[in-house]
Amino acid sequence: MRLIGGRFGGRRLPIPDQPGLRPTGDRARETLFNWLQPILSGSRCLDVFAGSGALGFEALSRGAAQVVMLERNALVARQLRANARQLAAAALDIQQTDSLRWLATSPPRPFNIVFLDPPFAADLLPASLEQLSTRPWLAPEARIYLETAAQAPAIELPSGWHWLREKSAGQVRYGLAIAA
Repeated sequence: MRLIGGRFGGRRLPIPDQPGLRPTGDRARETLFNWLQPILSGSRCLDVFAGSGALGFEALSRGAAQVVMLERNALVARQLRANARQLAAAALDIQQTDSLRWLATSPPRPFNIVFLDPPFAADLLPASLEQLSTRPWLAPEARIYLETAAQAPAIELPSGWHWLREKSAGQVRYGLAIAA
């Protein structure tokens, strides 16, 4: 087990040591939530590849109304649920599921913020972006956070989307897009 830090009531949360599980770094996470601060309070958030849960837990701690986390790995999903219980995170819905399969369904309500931080080696961003742009997952002017390896090819956004912010830190490139 490893521990992640963050603004979770001053607690560091355990995460299983699993291949491909790479929490968003503190610096990138702080930058992202500074970008999201004006729209975060009361928002509905979707963490498509939850992993450590760092982004979803941070969103809740900063005022999101609801966070849905998708995690395929059963061990990781169990730990996310245990961490949610420890934090008494009632506004959190953790789904153990294949994210792309889940995105192929139709949402009950659209999301204001979506976090897309898949395992870098899995090449899941293009299919995720396709699902998000062709189904009613996104509220008007939804914000989409994307994270990839710094050396990966540039991310091609769906038609009508554009970058609000982009940045690099170490081995990671990340940005915030808006769906128009």
